[in-house]
Amino acid sequence: MMSTRKRLPAHTKSSGNVFADLDLPNAEEHQLKAALLVQIKRLIAERELSQTEAAKLIKMKQPDLSKLLRGHFKLVSVEKLMLMLTAFDQDVEITIKPHRKRGEAGRITFRTAA
Repeated sequence: MMSTRKRLPAHTKSSGNVFADLDLPNAEEHQLKAALLVQIKRLIAERELSQTEAAKLIKMKQPDLSKLLRGHFKLVSVEKLMLMLTAFDQDVEITIKPHRKRGEAGRITFRTAA
């Protein structure tokens, strides 16, 4: 009996951060911004808000919100994204702790509450 398994094309295992995998500068910041934006998009959808209504809530112009939701991260800082989440009645907590491997740079992670 002949095996029908196909060989996978050459590939590299992801680091878990697509921005780092693409060797982009500020990869961790981009990853964090993307995660925060996913939450903002989720909250807009859950509340069935238009972009105009959502922009008013977070004190941003609608065209800028549209660009932001399409991935134009440079428009805002991580701090501004966190403030946007608080406008949606969300608590944002920042925890600082020692990295588990000494001598290695720390990392930035994002986790939603269960």
